[in-house]
Amino acid sequence: MLTPKGFPVVAANCPLTSQVDDVVAVERVLGMREGPLLLVGHSWCGMIITEAGNDPKGSGLVYIAAAAPGSGLSFNEWWASSPPAPGAPEIIPYGPGKFVALTRNGFRDHLGQDLPADEITLLHVTQGPFNQGSNDEKITTAAWRSQPTWFVIGQNDHMLMFDLEKATAETLKAKTLVLSAGHLTMLPQPYEVADFIEDTADELGSSK
Repeated sequence: MLTPKGFPVVAANCPLTSQVDDVVAVERVLGMREGPLLLVGHSWCGMIITEAGNDPKGSGLVYIAAAAPGSGLSFNEWWASSPPAPGAPEIIPYGPGKFVALTRNGFRDHLGQDLPADEITLLHVTQGPFNQGSNDEKITTAAWRSQPTWFVIGQNDHMLMFDLEKATAETLKAKTLVLSAGHLTMLPQPYEVADFIEDTADELGSSK
């Protein structure tokens, strides 16, 4: 939706093996692009843009139902004050080691509860296993302390609680959009999220 409007959109393929590895993957993409750049992160990837957003090419951060700890804090420390999320029990071990994945029931009832069945199936079978040890890695310097920020909150989020996201957006002093959607807000309400990102880029004066 943004590419036809002239925005040079690119997605970073994060390996989900560690926070450090994911940040490197994003920094690799940033190194190949001309600035200024707007970083957009959903869920866990809020952690990644919070660190990678310190790149000199970064001009702003958009969090979509995402984590955004302060400097020196991990995801688990950011999450600690929140009641357990309904979808958390559906995150189960994925083979030996620290990797985990979400069950199909978790996708159906908690991650994509507002999506059609075929889309839920596609998301479930293509998910990448996540190294839960990453949740203990700490942010070095939170980019939101120096970058302008925006935040999209899913009112019916079962994976990150609404109150936690709202409190985080307030801490960031972020311009906030609340949508009647679950954790994957950009899928059931793509136009609203795309328009929000476009307005953000226009507000920053980012080049197309």
